[in-house]
Amino acid sequence: MTENELSKIVFEIDLKIHKNLGPGLFEIVYEECLFYELKKAGLKVEKQKLLPIKYEELTIENAYKLDMIVEDKLILEIKTVDYINSSHKAQQLLTYLKMTDCRLGLLINFQSDLFKNGVTRIVNGL
Repeated sequence: MTENELSKIVFEIDLKIHKNLGPGLFEIVYEECLFYELKKAGLKVEKQKLLPIKYEELTIENAYKLDMIVEDKLILEIKTVDYINSSHKAQQLLTYLKMTDCRLGLLINFQSDLFKNGVTRIVNGL
């Protein structure tokens, strides 16, 4: 399955969750619901994946923690914030994409009243 096909499935699941729960809940609620739905859909998904950083001989095992990775191809970063700023996009998600060699990430803000306005695709060489 391609990254774009995965992102379509994730978007539809996220939309379902947003319609059922609405905005305003804690991030962990949406994350758990999303994890449940992705597993139910038969997709391989890891949550709270730790990413190491290497510097010369030093390895920092838990330098970063991404919210979810689907099928080892698509990174999901879940937020519940009033607005998405540049550090969410460039510094966080793009860093995760580069560190994992993944090519597509979705920044999903469940706080948005209109769900589609809360989803940002970040591409790394796709």
